[in-house]
Formats: sequence, structure tokens, C-alpha cells
Amino acid sequence: MAKIAYILLCHKDPDAIIAQAEQLTAAGDCMAIHFDARASEVAYDRIRSALKDNPNVAFAAKRIKCGWGEWSLVQATLNAVQAAVDAFPRVTHFYMLSGDCMAIKTAEYIHWFLDENDKDFVESHDFFASNWIKTGMKEDRLIYRHFFNERTQSKRFYAAYNLQKRFDLTRDIPADIQVMIGSQWWCLRRRTVEMILELLQQRPDVVRFFSTTWIPDETFFQTLVRHLIPKEEIENRTPTFLMFSDYGMPVTFYNDHYDMLLGQDYMFARKISPEAHELKERLGQLYASEGVEFQISDEGRNLYGFLTGRGRVGRRFGQRFWEAGNTLGPERELYLIACKKWHVAKRLVDQITSETDIPCVEYLFNEEDTFLPNLGGIETTLTKRSRHRRAVVRMLFDHFQTDKLVLCVDPANLDIIQDFCSDQVRTRVLEIECDYSDDYLIGHARRVGLAGENSPSETVARLVPALRNSLAYESELIRGAGFEGYLRIREANTRAENEEVMAEFLNVPEDKAQAVMRLDYLFAD
Repeated sequence: MAKIAYILLCHKDPDAIIAQAEQLTAAGDCMAIHFDARASEVAYDRIRSALKDNPNVAFAAKRIKCGWGEWSLVQATLNAVQAAVDAFPRVTHFYMLSGDCMAIKTAEYIHWFLDENDKDFVESHDFFASNWIKTGMKEDRLIYRHFFNERTQSKRFYAAYNLQKRFDLTRDIPADIQVMIGSQWWCLRRRTVEMILELLQQRPDVVRFFSTTWIPDETFFQTLVRHLIPKEEIENRTPTFLMFSDYGMPVTFYNDHYDMLLGQDYMFARKISPEAHELKERLGQLYASEGVEFQISDEGRNLYGFLTGRGRVGRRFGQRFWEAGNTLGPERELYLIACKKWHVAKRLVDQITSETDIPCVEYLFNEEDTFLPNLGGIETTLTKRSRHRRAVVRMLFDHFQTDKLVLCVDPANLDIIQDFCSDQVRTRVLEIECDYSDDYLIGHARRVGLAGENSPSETVARLVPALRNSLAYESELIRGAGFEGYLRIREANTRAENEEVMAEFLNVPEDKAQAVMRLDYLFAD
């Protein structure tokens, strides 16, 4: 049966650390603690004194002064790992934690899960090929040497960095190492940990290299596990549930997140608020429980994005100067079809394409795999298309050699509609108003990840009114924007009424509009 040594890196709140250690070792597991050398000796002595009679707790032989982005974090981890390896010979797994982490499953479930999944759990993506690093340095983290802390010694950090760049003082990555990157929170099998420690004894060049990279806690273990362990024995994800805000800050969990946390397909969660006393108490009681069944829905990240997004009004970013300067031209006509049910809009544009000579493009700002012609690379990702949307549409006009173009947009993209309506191009907006049954909204919640197949029915039912109101609000914003040339067809209208609107929207004869609208199943789900 699995037996875990928790590797705890911490630097504050000795009472919480003591409680965390007692809770996690009460189920028969172990813990090795590294308490930051920057913290007070009084706090450290208090922790050691409180836990000195617990045979399942060990302490790193040497404490390190830790700093964000430094090798010191990795060295502190290695010191705690070595202490655990030496003190607990029967341990089968090593699980990396911080003082802000708490279990969101029972010890019984975690042990069963690790027994059933004989793998190492570590997020590890190719450093160069992946898009894990969103902003800032990438290759420069590795090919230059970083000796100073970027946050506390920023002048020295950037002076040394710029000096190396100026004189081209780069270095090679070890030839046999493929650098990987991912979250620092992992769970590794004993054999894997022992292989890493043995490799470090044999390869001082590896330690030398990583000790002067920037933010090595995101690359060190991630790289070495992939170097030593076959890919099929690695689960490429962190076993700890964590989220980040749009500003790159960790999302903190509070008392009312208990049910959501239990439904995530993870063993621990980070970060739990220090003030969330009720949540900590309930999770502590949960860990020691037996016979608990978990309904895994795993909708946490999508649900967080949905609920926070609803709280924002207006455009998040202002227009770039180059975007505002681009124009599609007053001689062109752009037809925007806004519809939440994408399959309905796609059926309609298929009809427009077959019955008229107006080229149509589906949800190019919403779907990654929307079919597009080769536009020189600007079309390859959603990010590029959205960032340079006027340029993309101008190139589509040129590609199709036309002055008319139909685009599908999601009603949530009011900023896109506003952008094109503010251009010199003659823009018309057609909103397709569909009916939404409760079953459709529940299915929509599952499709977009707000609910999973195993989400409790009462939880899903509570989402339905919010979703219905959200869709109605999107439609209200479009109607209230006062777009010139705004028209609407409705599922509740007669076909004749919708044909009349279509004829006006496309500026085509009545018989063409009838041909476009002749599908009996246009609104079918």
C-alpha cells in the first residue's frame, strides 16, 4: 500500500505547520520539513519542539535562505527530500507541498489512487516548443547565468543579464538534457527520487547548470524526471489543484469553496486562505475519514473563469495604436452574424455560401480550427487573429477578391462587433435569437466545462438561471449598443418574417432570401 512522505517547504505560521504535520501523519504517512532560514529561530524551535515526539516527522539537515526564482528553492527541496529518504525507508511516494496546501481527498482515497496509478505525477512540457511561458524571458532563462535575485536585487540581476547579452556570453545546455517546464508541485515514486539523487552525485554539471538558471523550481525536477523515466510512466500534470488570476496571482480558496474543491480531480489544493478556518477544519476532518465517495466533475477552472468574467463590464484592454489605425475601407461591406448556438449560424452561412456569391467565414475569433486560407501565418492561432483582427479581415477581403464578407461571431464578443462597427467599412449586424431549453443549457454548461458529467444535479440546476440570464444579458448589450444596420431573426418568428429580415441584411432579392432560409432544421439542436 502507498505510504507518502510529504515534502513541506514553509516559511511562516508555525501553528499552521504543526497542525498540518499532525493531520497528515495521523493517517500513517510521513513528513520532511524545510523551514526557511530567513524565518526566526524562535518559530523554528517551536515547530521542532511540538513535533519532536512524532516519529513520522523529519527535518532537513540544513536550512536554506530561500528566494523566489532562485536555486535556493530547489536546494531546500533536495535537502528535505534527502531527509525523507534517510528517515523513512518504507515510504513509496514523495509529495511536494507548501504551507498553503491542504488535502481535498481522504487519506484512504489518496493511497488507493496512488496504488492504482503507478506513475510519477509532474507537469513537464517541452521548454522551447510549449507555450507554458506566457510572457517575459524564455531561452534567456537558460543560456545566461543568473546570480542575483530578480525581485530583491533587480539592478544587479539586470546589469549582469545585460552585460552577458552585450558580450554574447551564452552557455550551452547539457547536450543530453531536454529541458522541460511545469508546476513545481509534484508527487514522485521512491525509485524516481532515488534515481534523481544518484544522478546528481554522478553529474555535478547538471547541478552547476540549473543552479544559475532563472526560476529553476519550474524546470529542475520536471527535466530530470523526463530524463530518467519513460514517458508512459509519467502523468503530465500536477496532483495539486491550483489556479491563477488574469494578473498571474494564485487564486486563494475560502470557506465557501469546500464542495467545489472536493469535485476536482486532484489530491491537494493550493492556496487555502489563512483566514479560512472553517474550510481548514472541514478538510482536516475529511482527510481522516473513511468510506467517502467523491463525484469528480473537475469544472473548477472553467467555473472560476465564467464567474469572474461575468463581473467585468466593458473592454479589458484599450485599442493598440496600430489597430485603431487600420481600416477595412469604406467601399467594403462586412456582415456579422451573432449567434450563441454556433451550429445554427454555421448552417445559415452554408446556405448563404450556396445561394449567393458572398464568401463566409465561421467563428474565426472563437474556434482554433476554423478553416482559413493561408494568410502568411497570422491565421495560425486564435491569439494572433484576435490581436490583429482588422488585419486578418482585411486580408480575407483581399484573398477572396471581394468587397463583401460574412463573419460569424459569438454574442459574448461585443468588443469585436463594436470594433468593426466603428470602422469605415459598412457593417451590418444580424443577431440570431434562439430558444434555450433547460436541457440545452445544462448541455452547454458541460460543453464549456462549467459542469462535468458527475456534477451533482442540484449544482447544475443552480447554474441554469445564471446561464439563461448571461445569454439574455449578452443579447441586451448588443441591442442596446445602437449599431447602425442592426437586424434580428428569431426562432419564434415565422419563416416569412425571417426571410424579410434576411433580404434586408444581405441586400438580396426576396427569392434569394427565401432560398437561404428554406432549411426546416435551421434551429434544431
